[in-house]
Amino acid sequence: MLSIEDYQRAGKIAAEVREDARKRYHVGETLLSICEHVEGMIRERGAEPAFPCNVSLNEVAAHYTAEPNDQGTVKDGDVLKIDIGAHINGYIADTAVTVCYNPKYDSLVNATELALQEAVKIVKANVKASDIGKVVEYTAKRVGFKPIHNLSGHSLAQYTIHAGKSIPNIWTLGTFSLAPNQAYAIEPFFTTKDGSGVVYNGKVKNIHAIATRKRTGDKDADAFLDYLWDRFKTLPFALRWALKDYDEQEARKMLEFLVKKKIVHSYAILVEGNGKFVAQAEHTLIPTENNTIVITR
Repeated sequence: MLSIEDYQRAGKIAAEVREDARKRYHVGETLLSICEHVEGMIRERGAEPAFPCNVSLNEVAAHYTAEPNDQGTVKDGDVLKIDIGAHINGYIADTAVTVCYNPKYDSLVNATELALQEAVKIVKANVKASDIGKVVEYTAKRVGFKPIHNLSGHSLAQYTIHAGKSIPNIWTLGTFSLAPNQAYAIEPFFTTKDGSGVVYNGKVKNIHAIATRKRTGDKDADAFLDYLWDRFKTLPFALRWALKDYDEQEARKMLEFLVKKKIVHSYAILVEGNGKFVAQAEHTLIPTENNTIVITR
């Protein structure tokens, strides 16, 4: 049964952490320190990260998190997407902000935030997902940008980030209607007019999730799988999260083995097709019979 109270607690925490990330000056900061700060704030407030903090720069739209000892830094001129998830008892609040250190892209970031605001206004029980996509696409085109066609918002469920329903960022046929008392993330991604409007898988894959608990027959790998399940269930995780309990080389070897056996799934970074910069904004909402609760506002 859905827990509105746990969703709201998670949402309040995620929103506080997002606003801290929005205000902080990240130029010169390592991606690792940003991830650790965000995830630490979530834990300090009594929740757990629902997925590794995403710190995706410029043409990378999503799914980059810091590696152990990651020396990548934010530079002047960068556009940084910080995607944050917090959960209480598996009830997830998903939110994101883009921080911009290049005046050329301020309008891109502002347009993405505007599209999120406009989309949130029409969310209610039984509204069609395609109508949300129509609002996002119209807003993008009205202010001279392109929505990313193959990235979308999504339904959420307990311990499940993507719970089977997609909320498009363009108008499309054959979508579903939002159900009352179900959580959804609205998540516009915009790029510039000369972008392709499509993202492709990049080479880096450093966010993972358990796909099955099937045994491998390898004692160490099976014990590592049990450890991952006990800590993360079906939620995404990063290798660096296991390094308090495992040596990095050992953990990486077992993780690669589990991925090869298709027991763990790895998410590729998502890169804009023409290499153009991308901005992102996101809220999690719950339509009810009488109103809509924006838990990450």
